[in-house]
Amino acid sequence: MTEPRALITGASAGLGAEFARQLASKGKDLILVARRTEPMEKLARELVDEYNVAVDVIQADLSNESATSKLFADVRERGLQVDYLINNAGSVGPDLLTDRDWPRQQKYIELMMTSVAGMCHHFIPPMQERGFGRVLNVASVAGLLSISGDASYGPTKAYVIALSKGLAMSVQGQDIHVLALCPGFTHTDFHLSDELTRMKKSTPSFIWYDAEVVIREGLAALEKGKSQYISGRLYRFLIPILKTPLSDWIMARIGVKRDY
Repeated sequence: MTEPRALITGASAGLGAEFARQLASKGKDLILVARRTEPMEKLARELVDEYNVAVDVIQADLSNESATSKLFADVRERGLQVDYLINNAGSVGPDLLTDRDWPRQQKYIELMMTSVAGMCHHFIPPMQERGFGRVLNVASVAGLLSISGDASYGPTKAYVIALSKGLAMSVQGQDIHVLALCPGFTHTDFHLSDELTRMKKSTPSFIWYDAEVVIREGLAALEKGKSQYISGRLYRFLIPILKTPLSDWIMARIGVKRDY
């Protein structure tokens, strides 16, 4: 019997690379998917050497309309079976009101929402046929809040949360788990842009979590069959409070300025 295989999107860096490390450490073979091939190939070599797992690398830009269909076909042509699906690809998006480039807005929506739905559409039915599957969709605490200045990133993550919960209910009792993982601020190279680096420096250190903790908690919640999990005790405490009218005031007090 072969080890379960995990497909991870956005696997070239950040949370995606940490997902790969932790899943490989559990003996799972991997399919790494991202736009940048070179960092994935480097990561693949490291994981093969350290954990003796099989690692396939597939280049794909999930902001392209046909990307998920082509990726699914590519996986099947290689004769690979996906037991764990980690939809992690994402980025900070253009401002919906000030960025007048609508095609850019559409590609962002494709990446953040449509591609997640497409991956689930293609890969969950084979899991149902086999009677086993695990799907983790990386959302964000931003998807649980409506905050002035965020009409892009947060709303896309709200969709991922709603999609994950609906899918979890649809496959209930089939030994298929679907989870929306909702991290808060996490130490990754996601925040290496100038704007986000400035934002990170302006916020207190206690609101930041290590990627290792976020991924470890998320994978544990996935196995427990949760449909939504907020990573970090601080955020599990804060989110109910931040859903009140005090949200903007509290965010300002801890130094989070919603002007990015």
